[in-house]
Amino acid sequence: MAQQGTAGPAGPRLGRVIGTAPSAVSGVVLLLPGGCETSTRRPWPLAAGTVRALGRRLAQDGREAGLATHVVHYRCRGWNGAQAQPAEDTAWAADEVVRRYGDVPVCLAGVDMGGRAALRTGGHPAVNSVLAIAPWLPEDDVAAPPEPVKQLVGRRVLIVHGTNDERTDPELSFRFAERAKKANRDVCRFEVHSDGHRLHQHQDEVQALASDFVRGTLFGTDFARPLEDALAAPPPLGLRMPLACGFGRVSRR
Repeated sequence: MAQQGTAGPAGPRLGRVIGTAPSAVSGVVLLLPGGCETSTRRPWPLAAGTVRALGRRLAQDGREAGLATHVVHYRCRGWNGAQAQPAEDTAWAADEVVRRYGDVPVCLAGVDMGGRAALRTGGHPAVNSVLAIAPWLPEDDVAAPPEPVKQLVGRRVLIVHGTNDERTDPELSFRFAERAKKANRDVCRFEVHSDGHRLHQHQDEVQALASDFVRGTLFGTDFARPLEDALAAPPPLGLRMPLACGFGRVSRR
């Protein structure tokens, strides 16, 4: 993760609803973009684009059920050590969802640094599920406390990571999932074999898996069999579940 310079940040905000807004909102996905390790500069103008394609798929598949999908725009592009500013901004966004829509379930869906923000903020009372795609997680360091997992108790958690990711280490997300699974049985992790950080080769399968997870956790639809099996399997099986080619076309019951 790169380090960047300084500039004064404004407050966080929610982007507009992606796609056609549902007539009545029954659940919300908050999309959390990536960033960098250290910077107080405003987020890159194109940062939200990293999650919009996923947001369009989720909005399309969930609109009839009442899904509203928003991008969270952080104050700044950096995680910034103990300040964990994207996590603070995500908590603000979850509060804002409650203010706008009332008592509806929320799924936090983050990519890269946004994946870490989603996992860190999963304990918010409005959140019922967390999706972390290629999450950036810190190296194990005996001089610092490990990334927390207890906040995820009572939430369903899905982590997706490409095995050839050279930007965020897939082994670190596996280790995190191992620790999280000990505290919360409703944790699973899928590996996208031969794919890199942006998961371009299997984008359709990743989006189908994400959509299946979101609709199942927010609206109670049946999970596809591979996702159901991954959540039920003991480690390491449910934490190294391969994402099959064609998922979403052949995996439904």
